[in-house]
Amino acid sequence: MAKEFRLQIKILLGVVVLLWAIEIIDQVIFRGALNSFGIRPRSLPGLSGIIFAPFLHGNFPHLLANTVPLVSLGWLIMLRETEDFFWVSAISAIVSGLGTWLIGAATSVHIGASGVVFGYFGYLLLRGYFERSATAIAFSLLVTFLYGGIIWGVLPTQPGVSWEGHLFGFLGGVLAARLLAKPKQPSRDFDI
Repeated sequence: MAKEFRLQIKILLGVVVLLWAIEIIDQVIFRGALNSFGIRPRSLPGLSGIIFAPFLHGNFPHLLANTVPLVSLGWLIMLRETEDFFWVSAISAIVSGLGTWLIGAATSVHIGASGVVFGYFGYLLLRGYFERSATAIAFSLLVTFLYGGIIWGVLPTQPGVSWEGHLFGFLGGVLAARLLAKPKQPSRDFDI
């Protein structure tokens, strides 16, 4: 248990260090120019942004706003199985990126890890529904209590915020919850 916990801390710390190192390099050396590698909707070169966008942020406050929920929700995902963190991250990033690329404004560039954060939220929220275990339902309720207010981020209410990335990230998390759900063990009835 302690060994697994240390591994989870190393993974989360590694992700945070990577994100902050990229942002420091982008701000100090490239003066924000790396952000052009974000998702550019319906542009063939903009497809590469699906891979790069979660690692790029507009500024330090943007990155800080994503760091806290990324770590806290990411760790909640790891509590069941550390490997789930990687699967949920990948599925959320891909679905968020593809959805944003398909429906985002043609002249926009989308960056940030918030699509992945919304994927974590969607995963944790719906895992209880798909697994129907007391533990998964308890986590769903906890996440609703702690982060339920972010659900409004999937609506186009704030200029300059990628609601498309949030919406499709959330849907990616729901898909991950469905794909990774551990089936409930059927009760055994014995015929006599």
